[in-house]
Amino acid sequence: MKSLVALLYLEYAAIAYAATDSSRPRGVSPDFAKFYKDPKSFTCISNPSIHISASQINDDYCECPDGSDEPGTAACSHLSPLSPHTPADTVRNTVNTSLALPGFYCKNKGHIPSYVPFTNVNDGICDYDTCCDGSEEYGHVGGVKCEDRCKEIGKEWRKKDEARQKSLGTASRKRKELVAEAARLRLQVQDRLQSLGAEVEGQELKLKQTEQELAEVERKEKGRVVKGSVSPKAGKLGLLVGLAKQRTNELRESLIRVRNERDANKGRLQDLEKLLTTFKEEYNPNFNDEGVKRAVRAWEDYAAKDKAESNDALDRDLDEMSKEDAENGLNWDEYETEEETELDVLYAFENYLPPTIRVYLDTKLRDLRTLMITNGILADTASTSAGTSTETKAVLDARSRAEAARNDLTNSRKDLASHTEDLAKDFGPEDIFRALKGQCVSTDAGEYTYEVCFLGQTTQKPKKGGGHTNMGNYNRLERIMVDDEVPADGKGLGSGERIAMKHEGGQGCWNGPSRSTTVVLGCSEENEVWKIMEEEKCVYRMEVGTPAVCEVLGQTPQGREEL
Repeated sequence: MKSLVALLYLEYAAIAYAATDSSRPRGVSPDFAKFYKDPKSFTCISNPSIHISASQINDDYCECPDGSDEPGTAACSHLSPLSPHTPADTVRNTVNTSLALPGFYCKNKGHIPSYVPFTNVNDGICDYDTCCDGSEEYGHVGGVKCEDRCKEIGKEWRKKDEARQKSLGTASRKRKELVAEAARLRLQVQDRLQSLGAEVEGQELKLKQTEQELAEVERKEKGRVVKGSVSPKAGKLGLLVGLAKQRTNELRESLIRVRNERDANKGRLQDLEKLLTTFKEEYNPNFNDEGVKRAVRAWEDYAAKDKAESNDALDRDLDEMSKEDAENGLNWDEYETEEETELDVLYAFENYLPPTIRVYLDTKLRDLRTLMITNGILADTASTSAGTSTETKAVLDARSRAEAARNDLTNSRKDLASHTEDLAKDFGPEDIFRALKGQCVSTDAGEYTYEVCFLGQTTQKPKKGGGHTNMGNYNRLERIMVDDEVPADGKGLGSGERIAMKHEGGQGCWNGPSRSTTVVLGCSEENEVWKIMEEEKCVYRMEVGTPAVCEVLGQTPQGREEL
């Protein structure tokens, strides 16, 4: 019983639909059917003050200034901004003469309904790309009969659309992965920014401490007598120690050099003896050559002599002598710094003073000595021989620590500014291009390979070798309007607002501007270059597919079928 009711319901729905469909004049879509319901009269759509008989609809004569009375003929196709002027142009100020209908409506049963221009109606050409049912050629002009191919075309279209939808699903999933990766990278930058803030604070404090330490060491070292190993201002013991140290170093270096030469000569001698031994064993004694015979006898006499045997103990002694003095327990610094001068004696009595007076007196004495050295009253005993640094090791070490702290602070401040700027940059919706930054895609076109790197550079590379041409460096993201047909493979921009990367400041053209490229992005399962063109001299346009812009700005396939 239920199946019978369902069958009757479907039959009733089909009859009702057929009735509704038959009540619409030829070429009228369901969206405009409401204007054609009256069976007796018709009101021009854009000019409600004009009424005509319903029998005048599709009578191949244009009565309505807006052409709405001829939805199924080409009678009003002249109502176009590109058409020649007609008498109707004289009343443009009082009536609306713009076409009220988008075109002749093709039902395309089994496929997607669409409109064709009125100029295509009964022109003797089958427009299967837009009107697969052939209904626009109902007049069979010139004997042309366009058969209904919507079943085959619709089947093929649905097959491709299924692949597109599958690809779109994959692209959507990849976009979510990119969004997650972009969020992770942004969080990484934020964490690093926070840690850099703490590092900068700590390094500022460290720099302040090292600079204070350097100032204190410089103040103290100004009043000290620094003794050079061979300085004429040094004491007798200090001079002697310096000369002894210098002489010992020279002897050690000479010993090492002579030993190396000895070992080298010993190796050469062994090679020569081996060569002569082979010569003696292999020469022909019957060969009457006195020179050869004398050489052999001389070698036999040499070989019969006693040879000095190697003495390992002497080599071990040489090893010990070749070591640095510090390795043998001799510390020259102890002898160089132990000499007591008159100034040391002067400062020694400070040890018997109370701490407060000691600090005060120490400061005053050092300041006084520094002042006297500055004014030339005392000699600057802190300086060494001409051509060498005048700073002591303590000052140099303190200065090195201060410079290291200053360099660390400078680098951390640069990193902090860079990360702060990075967070403020526009990486597109949901920061998604952060995850694509630096990734490159390319395509071949003619004699060149064209490459675009996200948020990077566009490049032209000749296939036969030669230098690369910079077509522009990434500058910013923009949104532009496009109006393109999407091909069957879905690799196209479509219509509407799209995201574009602007690349500017590329290599300069001969007698022209610097190269620039606008990279317009469309929804795609993979990152790929679809098209490249030169719109004008050295101004390029690329169309690139990427999952990053899927589901953004309405980039999803749309379509419907009328069954």
